[in-house]
Amino acid sequence: MLRRLYHDQPESFAFTTANQTWAEAQITKYPEGRQASAVIPLLWRAQEQEGWLSKPALETVADMLDMAYIRVLEVASFYFMFQMQPVGSVAHIQICGTTSCMICGAEDLIAVCREKIADKPHALSADGKFSWEEVECLGACTNAPMAQIGKDYFEDLTADGFAKMLDELAAGKVPTPGPQNGRYSSEPLSGLTSLKEYDSGKTQYNASVQLATDIGDSIKRIDGTEVPILTPWVGKDGVVAGRAAEGQPPKPAPTPKPAVKQAEEAQKAAKPKAEKAETKSDKPKAKKPAPKKAAKADAADDLKQLKGVGPALEKKLHENGVTSFAQIAAWGPAEIEDMDDKLSFKGRIERDGWVDQANLLAAGEETEFSKKVAKGDVYED
Repeated sequence: MLRRLYHDQPESFAFTTANQTWAEAQITKYPEGRQASAVIPLLWRAQEQEGWLSKPALETVADMLDMAYIRVLEVASFYFMFQMQPVGSVAHIQICGTTSCMICGAEDLIAVCREKIADKPHALSADGKFSWEEVECLGACTNAPMAQIGKDYFEDLTADGFAKMLDELAAGKVPTPGPQNGRYSSEPLSGLTSLKEYDSGKTQYNASVQLATDIGDSIKRIDGTEVPILTPWVGKDGVVAGRAAEGQPPKPAPTPKPAVKQAEEAQKAAKPKAEKAETKSDKPKAKKPAPKKAAKADAADDLKQLKGVGPALEKKLHENGVTSFAQIAAWGPAEIEDMDDKLSFKGRIERDGWVDQANLLAAGEETEFSKKVAKGDVYED
């Protein structure tokens, strides 16, 4: 349980160029002044690069996040996923020893580690290539016993098969992760009893194993070049969503497009007529807003009839020239992605089904949500 800095420390640490770019991108996810929130992702990437967290690595992360060194050490020493001493240059083996794996042979795997790597956990093998430890449940109980190496799970292991796998690793080979007994995923060992029509042969391996195989980063140190660095929260102009450019005042909202102006003028023109109609009536009647039966070219639809759109989002949609159900109904993947960025609310369009709702409303039909809006029961953002 004692976790402290290792007695033999390297002189320095530096992220690779790609990892540095990745780390700087992660920091922009968090509000200004809250960059310390990125400490765990940055520590994890440092460990993925070097295999463990050295004192210079902790200090590098602390400097990037403007944190006291002790605060970063507190985080690293608290979470057992962080290695505080050198690990094997080829692989650090984590054997799950919790109930399901223990029953199915985890102790036999640990015996192999003691024999082929080192007698005690966290100790390096004689050639420095391997180290091991026992960990708590890794959540692959159906495929017990199992071990984690790097990012990937190696499941359905046997003592003999595991010993051969260590020999392959020592020889420079990279075994395919996932079940080691021919199972595709986590179906019953006796075969499928339901969903028998499911075609597991669409790919050679299950999704997780296929991705690991395609990327080819199993057991290797992560230098940042494995996959593209994605920063969808940063606009093309370099401005983080919801944040003004550094040293610049917030950008003014875009000028409404002509369609919005036409809608406003149409509403103003209709108002006097409505007021005259009210004076002719002997008894004032309470009016309930009725859902529009069809999209009109000269007036804006009430976009708040879409579940997931409240006054604030409706205003943003108007600012981006979106005023009718018909426009939203015509959106494809490209338009949805573009509007996701503009609304700074990624995923909401598809999650709430705006396009499907808009199709119905544009055709003059109603949805359960639009009926509630018509009654004045709900608005939401």
